[in-house]
Amino acid sequence: MRILIAPDKFKGTLTARQAADAIASSWRKVRPADQLTLLPISDGGDGFGLVLGELIGATSQQIRTVNAAHEPCRARWWWHEKSRTAIIESANIVGLAMLPTGKFHPFELDTFGVGAAIRAAQEKGARQILVGIGGSATNDGGFGLARALGWKFFNRAGNELTRWTDLTSLHSVQPPPKRLRRGLITVAMDVQNPLLGPRGATRIYGPQKGIRPQDLAPAERCLRRLAQVMKRQFDLDFAKTPGAGAAGGLGFGLATFANARLESGFELVARPVKLRQRLAKVDLLITAEGCLDRSSLMGKGAGQVATLARVRGIPVLGLAGVTCDAIALRKLFRATYALVDLTSSEEAKRAPARWLKRLAEKAAREWVE
Repeated sequence: MRILIAPDKFKGTLTARQAADAIASSWRKVRPADQLTLLPISDGGDGFGLVLGELIGATSQQIRTVNAAHEPCRARWWWHEKSRTAIIESANIVGLAMLPTGKFHPFELDTFGVGAAIRAAQEKGARQILVGIGGSATNDGGFGLARALGWKFFNRAGNELTRWTDLTSLHSVQPPPKRLRRGLITVAMDVQNPLLGPRGATRIYGPQKGIRPQDLAPAERCLRRLAQVMKRQFDLDFAKTPGAGAAGGLGFGLATFANARLESGFELVARPVKLRQRLAKVDLLITAEGCLDRSSLMGKGAGQVATLARVRGIPVLGLAGVTCDAIALRKLFRATYALVDLTSSEEAKRAPARWLKRLAEKAAREWVE
């Protein structure tokens, strides 16, 4: 059989490349005659820079910036000299995984550090900057990013606001002397949520980052006020744009303050490797990610590649750390397998590659063409 192995990352444990290698090694052991092609994927979240950088031959760079809590940090980004393309992964700078669990409340965090990385890419002479924004710890609507790019925010008394939680008192905004040109930045997003409302950044993703039920309304008011003032003063109205709510509203912030274009992170990875043409030549797709559930079908990498395969009549196997929503998953996957069916969650996280190899071996032994 001709098999495409196209996993996303297992967040916090395995990169997409490591997952692909683990799956392939076990599959070859059970079915040595099969022809395997390995293609790590990303949806714009953690691992986006590494995957896309590897695909286009970009070199790794380092920058001194600050994390979401404004602590000094070194962050990795990627540079492709021939095309003058910079790749920035916001999860490397303001990602939830960059912070100790439970130490900071999201009200203390912002996206300032991402702006520093964009400035570094500009200074390098970038013609194009690709920014993957999934996996953030923030919920500031891009307020910190805007301040890093030179925007200033004032209340009615003329006092400058430096914390996004003070945005309910926002009265006016002062743009930087020179704004980023339109088309310089393309945002790779992994979800389609708007900025505000029941499906917005705060209510859908805020609780995952530590926003408590009593914090939801105040946080929503801050982002709503930011959107209102930017619309009134500059006629910039991106709050309802699909993906504006990605990464705690960083999608909105980049569109509003950096003239960025929002695109599917998965498509940004799929295009340069001609994924659709590759799928036309395979008999089976194996994809994987840390968690396969209903959200996987709403823009996440594994769900996106599985959808492309199924519409072409190609069977799909899904491997994951955990699986949920079995009925929904059956719409895309011939079968799904989870590490927690073999061992405990704790043990799977301690030795993820070893357990993923065992899971792939099980899938290979049970596969019936």
